[in-house]
Amino acid sequence: MKTAAVVILNWNGRQLLEQFLPSVVQHSAGAQVYVADNASTDDSVAFIQAHYPNIKIINNPGNYGYAKGYNLALQDVKEDIYVLVNSDVEVTEGWLDPVLELFEKDNETAIIQPKILDYKNKTNFEYAGAAGGFIDKYGFPFCRGRIFETVEQDNGQYNDEAEILWASGACFFIRKNVFRELGGFDEDFFAHQEEIDLCWRAFNKNYKARFCSKSVIYHVGGATLSTENPKKTFLNFRNSLWMMTKNLPTAQLFPVLFIRLSFDGIAGIRFLMLGKFPHLFAVLKSHFYFYLKLFHFLNKRQSKQYRNYYKKKSIVYQYYVKNGRVFVS
Repeated sequence: MKTAAVVILNWNGRQLLEQFLPSVVQHSAGAQVYVADNASTDDSVAFIQAHYPNIKIINNPGNYGYAKGYNLALQDVKEDIYVLVNSDVEVTEGWLDPVLELFEKDNETAIIQPKILDYKNKTNFEYAGAAGGFIDKYGFPFCRGRIFETVEQDNGQYNDEAEILWASGACFFIRKNVFRELGGFDEDFFAHQEEIDLCWRAFNKNYKARFCSKSVIYHVGGATLSTENPKKTFLNFRNSLWMMTKNLPTAQLFPVLFIRLSFDGIAGIRFLMLGKFPHLFAVLKSHFYFYLKLFHFLNKRQSKQYRNYYKKKSIVYQYYVKNGRVFVS
């Protein structure tokens, strides 16, 4: 059986660690638990040292966000499978076993996501991943169990081991050798959608990502950055454009980007009409950064990118025009 490292990235999260570490420690027998600390200024590290001496602490020298924070932390982690877990996640008994068994069974599977349910409403899927993710032709992410703001109740409709395009960074399993082959997360992203970018790069190299329904975790969501925060709007819009620039098939690159930029313009108008001016400025700022670093991200493109990456042509059309609020394969 593969060895596993459960790695929790922390920044000033003493309260979250106190609340959620007990479940991770209790239910992760056989795995080594790490906390990678992004130079916290609270007493997070002292709390772990005092109460969880078996947890290994990795001290990053600065607050590098999700992408660089994990890249630095994982450099010296030797276990075969990296299990990246948000600090606001409660795990359940036996959550590791079915995922590790799936890795053993299928050598082509490089990335796996468990079933992610809502900590505050445990019969519902959680926004950030639900039952596994996809993107449409224009780069809009959606999940089995969550399309835009509509989240489904878990009635067993996704109890399978389906192949997906991306796994949520809230609880992300990846083979060490694949993570290193891909160069880890793109550190330009800082936070948000870097896991989709990594999964898309893996997909372009013919690796598989899968969903494992037998592994269940509960995620609070929004504990570190609220959806109402314009910074989150900026990061999501900017990073989505950068991700598409890196990973779209060559023939579709500029036509699809043009349409996506138009969609973003419509979103900006909607923010204007709603009086959400900070979010409007966040969209405009994201486009400025996209153009500023366009050639930088064009240079990051892999040499062969030709696979059909999207599950739906336009999830925006399905959701807002056809009123398609639930996932249909």
